[in-house]
Amino acid sequence: MDTPTSGSGRHRRRIRLALPVAAAGVAAAVAAALMSSSASAATQPAPTVKPAVSTPSQAVLNQRIARAIAADSGTTTTPKSTASGSAVSPKIIGGGTTTISAAPWMAQLWYYDTKGTTSTSDDVGFFCGGSVISPTKILTAAHCVKGFKWSTTDSAVVTGTASLPTTNSDGTANLHGGTATAVLRQWNHPSYTVSTNGAPNNDIAVLTLAAPVKATPIRMTTSTDTASYTGTAAQTAKVYGWGRTSSTTQDISETLKTATLPIDSDATCTATYGSTDFVKGHMVCAGKPATGSDTGTTTTCNGDSGGPLVVGGRIVGVVSWGVEDCVAAGAYAVFTKVSTYVGAAYAQTADSNLSYTDGKADLFARKSSTKVGYELDSKGTSLAARQSWGDWSGVNVILQADLNRDGFQDMVYRVSSTGDVYWDHFALNSAQTSGSWVTTKLFTNWKTRKAMVIPGDLTGDYLPDVLSEDSSGVLWLYPGKGNGTFAARVRIGSGWSQYNQLRGVGDFNGDGKADLLARKSSGGDLYLYKGTGKSGTGLFSARVKVRSGWTGYNTLAAVGDLTGDGKADLLARTTGGTLYLYPGTGKGTSEIFGTRKSLGTGFQQYDIFG
Repeated sequence: MDTPTSGSGRHRRRIRLALPVAAAGVAAAVAAALMSSSASAATQPAPTVKPAVSTPSQAVLNQRIARAIAADSGTTTTPKSTASGSAVSPKIIGGGTTTISAAPWMAQLWYYDTKGTTSTSDDVGFFCGGSVISPTKILTAAHCVKGFKWSTTDSAVVTGTASLPTTNSDGTANLHGGTATAVLRQWNHPSYTVSTNGAPNNDIAVLTLAAPVKATPIRMTTSTDTASYTGTAAQTAKVYGWGRTSSTTQDISETLKTATLPIDSDATCTATYGSTDFVKGHMVCAGKPATGSDTGTTTTCNGDSGGPLVVGGRIVGVVSWGVEDCVAAGAYAVFTKVSTYVGAAYAQTADSNLSYTDGKADLFARKSSTKVGYELDSKGTSLAARQSWGDWSGVNVILQADLNRDGFQDMVYRVSSTGDVYWDHFALNSAQTSGSWVTTKLFTNWKTRKAMVIPGDLTGDYLPDVLSEDSSGVLWLYPGKGNGTFAARVRIGSGWSQYNQLRGVGDFNGDGKADLLARKSSGGDLYLYKGTGKSGTGLFSARVKVRSGWTGYNTLAAVGDLTGDGKADLLARTTGGTLYLYPGTGKGTSEIFGTRKSLGTGFQQYDIFG
C-alpha cells in the first residue's frame, strides 16, 4: 500500500507497522499490515469481599512462552541462541546494546493463539515491546493489542531481563532471569484506526497484568510537555527494543538495544508521509532520514512495536510505524505522541475495575435497608445486574481504590463506631498463583472527618493519595507510598466547609493528573479543581465552575472511566432516585461532561456509593 504523492521531492512509500515478528498463519489483516508496514481479616465489621482472580504459575507461563517461540516460522523467527552460531548483532539498526538496569521498565510481549484448533495453519503469534508504567500496567501500541485476546491465549509478558527467551532441550523456555506474567485484561484507545495505506492512528494501549511485577516503572510525559518534542531536550531522545537489526533479515535482537534519535518537526514528517498518514498532534517522527540501506541509518524496525521513546526519564512516544524494511531513503520512524494520550492511558493506570475483565470502571453501592454491598458492572452506558458483596453494616464510608497498584481493586472504609479507617486488599502468595484478603488499619479516629476522597495520583509519583477534610474545613493531603502507608500529611488549605460533597477518581481534564470535584452547599454549583502534580497549597490550580445549580442531585459518585473511552465520568442521583451518567469529555471547562444518560431508577435504595 502506497502513500499518496503530492509536491516535488515526495516519494511513494510502503507503510509497515513496527510489529517485530508474526507467526505463520497470522490473520490476513495483520499479515497485510506487517508486509506493508475469602472474607477479610477478623476486623469488625468484617465485610465479605469479592474473591480475586487466580493467576497462572510460573511453570504454566514458561510453557506459554515456549509455545510462542515455537510458533515462529522460518521467515519470522525468534533469534536462535548464541550457541547455535546464528545469533545476530544485537542492535537497533544503527544502535547499540544496553542493560536491563539502564531500562528496568522494559517489557517483552509474547502472543500466541492456536485459535482452538489442532491445525497450525491458523495459529497467530507475534512479539511486541512495552513499558512498565505501574506494577500491573504495560504501555504499548494498540496494533499489538486490538483484535487479539491477551487474557485467554498462550500469551504472557516478560520483565526483568535484557535477553529474549530461548528454548531449553526439554522444550521449556529459559527466561534468562526474567519473570513471566499473565495478562488480566487489555485496553486500546477506542479511536484506534488504520489508514488506507496501513498507518495506525491513536496507536496506544494498556495491558493489565494478573500480578504485579518488581520492575521499576517509568512515567509518561505530561499533556503540557512541549520541550521534549522540540529543541535541545529532543536531541537526547532514546528508543529501546528488541526489534530487527537489519533491513535484509527478519531476525530480531537477542538482547535489549537502544539508540539516540533527534525529534523531527511535524512539517518534516508531513512532507514525507502526507497528512493522511502522518497525523499532526497524534504522532511524532524521530531520527535522521534513512539512507536507503543499513549503513548510515539509525531507526526502529519490526519488533520494536510498542516500545518507548524516552526523554528526561519519561515516555514521550510509543513505537508505532514506519516504512517497509525500515531504511528506505528519506524515511523516518513514527511514534505515538504520548503527551496527547496520557490522560486516556492514565485512566487505565488508575482504574476502578471491579469485574477485572474490561477497561471500564464499575460502581459499588450499599443498600440502606439491609447493609448489603453490591457490585454494578459498567456496560458502557448502562449497568449490569448487581452482584452481592455481603454484609457492609457498621461502616459509613466505602471507597474503591487500588492503593498498592497491584491491579486488584481494594476497599477502603470507615467504621462508624470508632472512626477508624481500614484497607481491605488482596495479597498474593509467594508463587503469585492465589492469595487471601488482608485488612490493614490506615487511620485512627477519623470519626469527625467530614470527607475522605481517593482521587488517584495527586503528587506525580503514580501512587494513589488520600484527601481528607477535617471538622474545621481544612483539607489535608496524605501522600501514598503504595503499600498502605503514607508520608506526613500536608495542609492544602481551609475553607472547604463551603462544599457538601467532594468527589473524584481519575483525570477529568485529560492532562494525566488526578482532579477533584466539589459541590457548594449553597446553590449547588459544581467546581473542578485541576490537579497540578505538586504538593502543598499548589496541589490544585484555581477552581473552575463546570455546572450551576445542581441542587436536584442528593448524591454524586465518581469512580473513574465508566464508558471505557479514556475519560473520567461522573454519576449523579436525583432526589427521586434516578441515576444519571455524565460522560467525561476531557475538557476542564463547562463542557466537562457530555449529555447525561439515565442508568435507571430506584437508586434511592442505596445509602453509600463507592
